[in-house]
Amino acid sequence: MILGMGVPELLLILVVVLVIFGPKNLPKLGKSLGKTVKNVREGMEEGDDSDKKVEDAKPAADATAEDVVEEPAESDADAADEGAVYCTHCGHKNEAGAEFCAKCGKPLSK
Repeated sequence: MILGMGVPELLLILVVVLVIFGPKNLPKLGKSLGKTVKNVREGMEEGDDSDKKVEDAKPAADATAEDVVEEPAESDADAADEGAVYCTHCGHKNEAGAEFCAKCGKPLSK
């Protein structure tokens, strides 16, 4: 017995579902239902895991990945552009003396 229902009640429900959705759509319906149940279970397990990870996590540094801009290594071509200014926001190389980034338009700090 499932949820207090006997075999006749379950068969009646199965027939009603078959009439409503049709035999061609039942496999799709079952697949969707299975994926939904799987996602709900994974979400519940992930929620439990993330609570533990948040408690164990250490505070992050103040700098974010967006704030850090790596300048490329100098080569012969870069030696000619020694006065170039790099944008701290997007990392684009701008001409010497430029006040705003040519790519993103943010003000360049000097």
